Amino acid sequence: MKVVLFCGGLGTRIREYSENVPKPMIPVGHQPILWHIMQYYSHFGHNDFVLCLGYKANTIKQFFLDYRPQSFGDCVVSGYGGKVEMIGAAPADWRVSMIDTGLWRNVGERLWAVRDQVKNEEMFLANYSDGLTDVDLGDMVAKFKASGKLACFLAVRPQLSLHFADIATDGRVRDIRTSQQMDMWINGGYFLLKPEIFDYMRDGEELVEQPFRRLIEKDLLMAYKHEGFWRAMDTLKDKQVFEDMMEQGRMPWRMNGDVGTKTR
Repeated sequence: MKVVLFCGGLGTRIREYSENVPKPMIPVGHQPILWHIMQYYSHFGHNDFVLCLGYKANTIKQFFLDYRPQSFGDCVVSGYGGKVEMIGAAPADWRVSMIDTGLWRNVGERLWAVRDQVKNEEMFLANYSDGLTDVDLGDMVAKFKASGKLACFLAVRPQLSLHFADIATDGRVRDIRTSQQMDMWINGGYFLLKPEIFDYMRDGEELVEQPFRRLIEKDLLMAYKHEGFWRAMDTLKDKQVFEDMMEQGRMPWRMNGDVGTKTR
C-alpha cells in the first residue's frame, strides 16, 4: 500500500526547532522523526511513500537526494571508500514521491492535492509525520478491511494528564478527574483510507473535521484503539523524551529492533 505522509506544516508548537528545519526533519537520535516513521511502515512491507511537502520542502528533498542507507546501518568500507557493503539485512528500497502541496494548506488540502497518486489503490495509509507508535499495523489493516468502512484512525490515550472539573451552575465543583481516569481517546495521526474518501471532501476542508463528520453520519468511520506506546512530538519536551528513550535503548517503534524488514 502507498503511504501518504503530511510533511508541509509549520510546526508552530515546536517553533524553537522548526524555524531551522521542517518538523518531520527534527532528529530523534541521529535520524529525523520522518525516517523513523518510514522505517516503521517498512517493517510491515509498505515502501511506497508520497510526501506532501510545503514548509522548507527543499530540506526534505535534499535529504532523500543525498540519502545513503549505509549512513544508518552497519557496513564495511573498502577500496578507500569506493566500495560499501551492508552488514545484515539490506535496507528497504523506498520509492519516495515528493509533491509540493503548498505552504499554507491544511492536511485535508494536502491530501486532496495528491489524490491522483492514490486513486487506483484499494486503500492507502496516511500519517501526520510527527508521532511514533508500536501499534500492530497488520492487525489494524485487517480489522479495517473486515469493517467495510471508508476510513480508520488510530485512537490513543492523551499523553498529557489534564484535569477535568464537573462544575455546577452556581460554581460548586462536584468532581475533578484526570484524563487518565476518564475513558478518553484522541486521534493519533495514523490513518487507513480508501480512495472514496475524496467523495466526502470539499475544497479547503480539514480532513478530520467536516469530511470525517460526513463519514460518521453514514457510519463509515472507525477507530482502532491502542493502549500501547504512542507519543507525538509537539514540543521540545516531547523531543527530549524521545532522546532519553533512545539513550536508554527503549525504542518500541522500532518493532523489536528490526529496521526496514518485513516480519509479518
